[in-house]
Amino acid sequence: MLPCRYRYVIGDIQGCDAELDALLREIDFDPVQDRLWVAGDMINRGPGSLAVLRRLMALGDSVVCVLGNHDLFFLAVVAGAVSQGEGDTLHDLLEAPDLSELVDWLRCRPLLHVEQGFAMVHAGLLPSWTIAQARSLACEVEHVLSRADWQACLGDLWGGKPVLWSEDLIGPDRLRIIVNTMCRLRFLSLDDCIELKPKGPPEAWPRLRPWYAHPLAQWRTHTVLHGHWSALGYRDMGEVISLDTGCVWGGRLSALRLEDRRLFQVEGQPGCASETGD
Repeated sequence: MLPCRYRYVIGDIQGCDAELDALLREIDFDPVQDRLWVAGDMINRGPGSLAVLRRLMALGDSVVCVLGNHDLFFLAVVAGAVSQGEGDTLHDLLEAPDLSELVDWLRCRPLLHVEQGFAMVHAGLLPSWTIAQARSLACEVEHVLSRADWQACLGDLWGGKPVLWSEDLIGPDRLRIIVNTMCRLRFLSLDDCIELKPKGPPEAWPRLRPWYAHPLAQWRTHTVLHGHWSALGYRDMGEVISLDTGCVWGGRLSALRLEDRRLFQVEGQPGCASETGD
C-alpha cells in the first residue's frame, strides 16, 4: 500500500449505499492511496445496510469505522437483547448468508479512533475526559465486544443510567455510560449530567449545554470529529467538526478531507426514511 495521500471522514451513512457510492466517486477515492474514516451509524433506517457493510468490509485496511448507536443496536438485535422497532431496516442484514462474518467484523470496530491530532467518535466525549483516558475507556467496551461471549453483555449496554461519570463505576454501569457518551450523547446538564432525551438544535434547549461546549473540556488537545446530530448539520467549530448532514432523512452525505478541510457532499434520496429514534 502506498503512503497515504488523503484522509476523508464521512458522517452517518445509515444504510444509504447509493449515496455512499456517489460520494466515493465524487472524491475519487483510491483505496490504495487514500484512507476512509466513517463516524459511526453505518447502517439502519436506510434501504442498503447490507450493501454498505459489504462495501466497507471490502476496503480492508483502507477504512476505519467507529461504532454508532445504530451499529450497536444491530448487534443487540442479533444477540436477542432488543427487537427491531418501527423504522428499523435490518432485515437484509439479518437474513444475509454472510451474517456471521458481518457481525464479527462490526463488533471488532473501535468506539474511538485517534490519529495525528484528530479523534473520531460517533456522538461525543465528556468534558472531564482527556483523549488518552477516553481511548482507554473505549478499549474497555471494545474488549467486551470482541470476546467469544460478546452476546451476553449487549443487554447491559442499554438504558439511560448512570448519568454522571465517576472513575469508581464498575461493571455494566461503567460500560453503559461509556457507550451512552460515545454513541448517544448530545447534551449535558450544567452540572455535567448526561441528558439523552433532548434532540434538535442546541438553541431549542437553552438550559442544557452541547457536550462540546464545556469551556474546560480536557479533550481539547485534539480536533474531535463526530456524527450522530443531524440537527447540527455540518459545522466546523475548530476543535470540533460535526459531520452528520442527515442523508437518510433526505439531507446530504458528507465527506471532509482532513488535509485541507475541503467538504464534499452528495444529495440524499428524499423520502428514504422518516426521522424517528436516535
